[in-house]
This record gives sequence, structure tokens and C-alpha cells, in this order.
Amino acid sequence: MKRLLILFIIIGMLTCTTFTSITVAQSRQRILINFNWKFTLDDSLTAEQPDFDDSNWRDLDLPHDWSIEGPYDENAVTGGSGGFLPTGIGWYRKHLTLPYDAKGKTVWIEFDGVYMNSDVWINGHHLGNYPYGYNSFHYDLTSYVVEGENIIAVRADNSQQPNTRWYSGSGIYRHVWLVIIEPLHVGHWGSYITSPEITESEANVNIQTIIENDSDSPKNCSLITKILDADGKEVGTATSKTNIPANDNKIIPQTIQIAAPKLWSLETPRLYKAINEVREGKRKVDIYETTFGIRTIEYNTEKGFLLNGEQVKMKGVNLHHDGGCVGAAVPERVWERRLESLKQMGCNAIRTAHNPPAPEFLDLCDRMGFLVMDEAFDEWRIGKREHAYHKYFDQWGEKDLIAMLHRDRNHPSIVLWSVGNEIREQTHENGHELLRKLMEICHREDPTRPVTLGCDNIAADGGATTLPFLELLDIVGYNYVDRWHERRELYFSLDRHSHPNWKMIGTESISVSSTRGEYSPGDDPNVVHLQMPRNLIRAQELWKVVKLNDYVIGDFIWTGIDYLGESWWPRKNATSGVLDLCGFPKDGYYFYKSQWTEEPMIHLFPHWNWQERQGQVIPVFCYTNFNAVELFLNDKSFGEKRLEFPRQGTSGGWNRYDRPRVNPTTGDLFLNWNVPYEPGVLKAVGKRNGEVVFTKEIRTTGNAAAIRLSVDRHVIKADQRDVVHVTIEIVDPDGNVVPTADNLVKFTVEGGGKLIGVDNGNPRDHNSYQISERHAFNGLCLAIVQSTKKPGKIRFEARANGLKKAVIEFEARNN
Repeated sequence: MKRLLILFIIIGMLTCTTFTSITVAQSRQRILINFNWKFTLDDSLTAEQPDFDDSNWRDLDLPHDWSIEGPYDENAVTGGSGGFLPTGIGWYRKHLTLPYDAKGKTVWIEFDGVYMNSDVWINGHHLGNYPYGYNSFHYDLTSYVVEGENIIAVRADNSQQPNTRWYSGSGIYRHVWLVIIEPLHVGHWGSYITSPEITESEANVNIQTIIENDSDSPKNCSLITKILDADGKEVGTATSKTNIPANDNKIIPQTIQIAAPKLWSLETPRLYKAINEVREGKRKVDIYETTFGIRTIEYNTEKGFLLNGEQVKMKGVNLHHDGGCVGAAVPERVWERRLESLKQMGCNAIRTAHNPPAPEFLDLCDRMGFLVMDEAFDEWRIGKREHAYHKYFDQWGEKDLIAMLHRDRNHPSIVLWSVGNEIREQTHENGHELLRKLMEICHREDPTRPVTLGCDNIAADGGATTLPFLELLDIVGYNYVDRWHERRELYFSLDRHSHPNWKMIGTESISVSSTRGEYSPGDDPNVVHLQMPRNLIRAQELWKVVKLNDYVIGDFIWTGIDYLGESWWPRKNATSGVLDLCGFPKDGYYFYKSQWTEEPMIHLFPHWNWQERQGQVIPVFCYTNFNAVELFLNDKSFGEKRLEFPRQGTSGGWNRYDRPRVNPTTGDLFLNWNVPYEPGVLKAVGKRNGEVVFTKEIRTTGNAAAIRLSVDRHVIKADQRDVVHVTIEIVDPDGNVVPTADNLVKFTVEGGGKLIGVDNGNPRDHNSYQISERHAFNGLCLAIVQSTKKPGKIRFEARANGLKKAVIEFEARNN
């Protein structure tokens, strides 16, 4: 015990310069080594040598994405695919001193993601090259580490462009970990947990654990596995004894019965923890923890998807991996805030388009209750971009797929694997043979989940997805099911008739998209020509089909959040999301909320600042989950509009209805009025059975007068990782957000925080995300403040010429 205490003290001292976030379980240490790295964007070809002088290199912490630091350039080699941002070749170096007890131990380094073509050295020894920029990987350092200082060097080569869809970021953009363990230990990603038999009274939990012996002599050992519930209470245990040959490994199967299991679900995402304890004699040599959930999944040709025996319609979004102003180096809280907003919209499912996400993203989905389609590739052998993954697929495809499966297969949120998106081989005569190999790998490594692929050429002109390809899939994935000919109206029904045994899901579909707060009245000064929200009719008709047909598993709209890339100058990002790059909701967000939630809501748009259009007719749109809404302008009624979906038929007899009749005025899933403009208050009242139960107002604002600040949290961790989102609003004298304001706002941060990104959601804004100022875009902008190691108050000030400044404080704490 005294020795362990000394170890804690020494490691705590080392934390100041070398280590943080240490998990100590007897001799296993998993140490976050994100901090105090050296970086240069020059390709210094000898930087792998231990005696290389890096004193003039930049000091930084990981995760790091050098591309997001800019500048934007219309002629950038990334083009619109990469958001017109720079790439190149970057070097990282870390001066690392190990804890005193590392001698005789096994030492690993784990990278959660490096984009791309990374080479890693330790003390001048080349550990390997890893091309794929989206996967996690690790190396064994045991033979090369020394007492005292060790030098880790990483070269990331993102110079060959274009190489991905869409924005990738560049560099070590995810976490890096150091693992120090005894030679006898649980292997990397070494526990695989399934629950093949679940009843209300009992669940059989199967655990397969890989025990590795890195020593030169055989080892007798015991594996004791305990399962803890969410409260830390032990609910089951198993013990196995075995012999592991020298420099070998063995898979140890165990089964533990859990009484009255608490199931993981969307509403109650309950989690368990399996603790693998490896003993050599009486000595504990390793402890390894795995979080998992107990739940059943089933896919049915009639009922679609069932979770724990209950039918669930997947209300999904596609998400890319970037986080707006932080690029690909996304703090966990940025994802958490975004997922919270999507959850409030009614979203329950995520497709990781089109690559494996960061591990902590999946942890969030587990804890927050999202279903996940985990996707491996955007291309196989036939490329879409000149220097993309097709160049590596033959050598690395199987390895990378297995790596994703092994890393992610214990996540209860993952209910479906995808082996590709819009793969070119889908239309080739022998393309299904390659698909077969990938599916066999999935079924072998994880037989508990089915496999799909996003097919964009089903029924396409000039080369359709082949029937053998489609018939191989466990679940047929449709990208834009309504794209081709009569399918614009008939959707899945044609294949439902021809292939009744197919299970079907919308892997990618059009969304109600826009640029946040942007409304054009047109060029005619005498008549307003405000356009219909983009894709609204198409999106609503698709949702009707998905909702009403049980056999359709669900649908994933493109996309949940705006993302960098897939753009045309001067735009730097795609605007298909229902949240903008800042995570601010757009109008389309409220369309899906009106269909996916029952929480009373009304959303009106556009804004009501049209003073130059006095007397001209302005189309007013309304998304709501009320059947009846009456619109008023300055207390003058413009009539009640009504909608009903699904419309009810008679019940219990001719012309009898279970619910009061609505008598809809439209067959659409939205309401609209044409209103002659005059300044004032536009008010919508939602009614049920003739009674007003909800009111929503928008109003003509005055001129910008002040800045208003708000934060998503008032207390964060002083751990150099946690963040606060500061929302900046430009308001008039009455506190109304001015929807056209574009004031330049400057920021100051004092105390234990630093500004890591500023944004406004404007796709045409080419200013740096790293400077301490931003123009508001349609009344809003965002600043992200990250904690340092210093606890205490953090003061954030925002100021702009002609406006009353604003100050807000929040706190960073050590615990």
C-alpha cells in the first residue's frame, strides 16, 4: 500500500509536465498524454531522430487540427471537398518520461485518430505506418522505451489531395494514450460482451476475454470477471483458471447470469460495467474495465426495428466528424451539446457518415440513448477522389474493418454496421463478391448485428446497383430512395412488392435545409418572392411514407449538422444540416421537431423586419404539432389553418370518429399564410379542441443596442479539456434579438480559460476561427472557451462599437 501511495505521488508530480488523466488499477495505467507536444508544419525529414532540435517548434496540446487554423483559399488543393482549407505534412514530437515502475512492463501507445498516413517513431525506432485517418490504432513500445526521457515522433501526411469526402482535418486530431501493464494482461480491445439470452427475470451475459502473455515463460493465471450495475453494485461474477503459453494469448469464455436485468433503451440508457481481474497466483496483475448495455435488437420485414421487443422507428440524422470552428479536434462537450439539441428535436439515431467516429462520441451515444449505424468506408477499390482510401483498401481494408468492429462492438448504442457509402462497386458485375467478404468479416467478428450499406444507385439510369449486391445485404440501405423516376412518388413500395423479404432503411435522405436566418425577398422591389424552404415538400412526403409503413426501419436525413466541405466558393461548408456550424437550430430543425416530438411547439418564420416592404405580401410559414393554429398580426386575425397527420378514418360506425374532427385546410405537414407586411407583432396560437393552449410570437425589432450573453453551463472541469459555449446575441432596447444584425463583436477571456474557437454559422465568412472577434450573423455568434489547469472564475467579455457590452462569469473546478 505504501508503494502504491509513493507511485501516486510520483505520478502526480509528473503530471505537471508529462501526464494527466491517469487511471491506475494495480499495475495497469492508462494515461492521457495530450499535453505539451511540439509541432511544425514543415516536413523536417530527420525529425524522427531523438537528438533532433525541436526547441523552435510550436508548443501545443492535443487533439490538434492544423487545417482549421486556415487560411481559406479559393485555390487550395483541397478544393470545395475540404472546405478550401490547407493541408500538407506536419510533425509532432513528445518528450516523455515514464513512471519509475515501467521497467519490465508492457507499454503501448494508443492513437484514437491521426489524419492521415501517419508514421510513428519512439527513440528513433519506426513503429509503423497507418494510412487510414479515421480509425484508432496502437503500437507496442516495450522493446524501445528507456529510463528517463523518451522521444515520440509522429509524421502526418495529408498533402496528397483530394483524398476524402468531406472535410477531414489534419494531424493528431483525437486523443493519445499511454498504457503501462504487466506482461500478463488483458489484450488491446480484449473483452467482447454479448447478451444472447434475455428475459425479464434473467440475462445471460457472455464475455470473451483475450489474455496475453508477453513474457518468455508460460503463466498460470485466474480470470475473475465481475459485473457492476450503474450504482456500482456487484450483480454477477465468474472465475476461470488457465495457462497461457510464453509470448502467446488465449481467449477465455465466461457466462454470468444477471437477475432482473435493467435494459438499455432510448429513454433509460442503463449501462453495466464488466471488470476483468487477472491474477497470477494471489497477485493481481491487471484490471480491465468494459462498459456495456443489455438489450435485444431485432429487424423484421413487417415491423421494421424492435428494441427490447418494442417497435422503434429510427428518426435519424447523418453526421460528419468535424465540430465547426474547432475542426476535427472536437472536445467531448461540443458533441454532447450538439447531441442534446438533436435529442430535443426528437432524433433517436445517428449514422456516422462516412467513417468511424471518435470513441468518446460513441460513449455519449451510449449514455444519452441514441441508436447508431457505425460506418467503415466511403470507398473500396474504385476511388471517388484521386488520393483517397481506394489506394490502401487491398492492403488495409480487412484490417481497418476489424479494428472498427473490435473497438466498437461493446457499445449498446450501435445496432447496425455499415461497410460503405455509395460504393462504386455496387454497379459492377462482381461487386457483390467484395461485399460478401466484408459482410463475412462483420458476421464473424460480431454476429449480433446486421450489416447494411448506403446504396445511391438503386434503379439508377446508366448503371444500377446489381441485384446480387442488394440481395447480399442484411438490411438494404437506400440513399435518396425517391431520386429515380416514379420512385419520387412510390419510394420503397416497388421493391417491397418485388422483394418482400428485404429489410429496408433510408440510409441517406434529403432534409429541410437552409442557411440559418437567411431569407431573400427577391430582386423585385415591388413584390416579395420569398422562396419555399428548400426541399420541404420532398422531405415531408418522404417522412409520411417512413412513418406510416412499419416495414421501413427508419430514415437518416442529410444532415443533422452543417459540416465543412462539400462546398462551392465562396461557401466553405454545406448547409444541409438542421443545426448550423455553431449548433444553432435552423428552421428545418423545427419541422422535424414538429413531427418527431409531442412537446407542444410552434415555430414561425421568416423574421418580421421587412420595413422596406411595407404593404407587400410576406409568406409566413409555421411548423407545429398542433392541429389548429390561428395567426394574428397586431391582434388582427388572418384566419385559422388546420392540419392532421395521419388523418383519422371512421371508427365504430359510419361517420363516427374517436377524436374530434379537424377538417384540415392542407394536406401538408406545415401551415402558411400570406400576410401584407406592417411592423408589429406576429402571433400564432395553437389550439386543441378549440382551446388555446400555446402561443408563439415574433416581432419587428428596433435597432441593435446591446450584447446579451448566455452559457450552456456555469461550472466546468479545470482539466484542460472541458469547454463552455458562450452564445452572443445582438439585441434591441427591449431585449429582442435583431435578426439582421452583423456587428463585429470582440471577446476577452480572463482567468482559467482560453478561447479555442469563434463562429457565426455564416458559410461565406472566411475569417479565422482562432482570432478573438467575429461578426454576428443574423443576430448571433458563438465562442468556445476551454478550461486550463487553473481553477476559479472565468470572465468572458464581449464588446462591439455602438453597443452596450456584456460580461458573463462561469467557474472551473478541480473536481
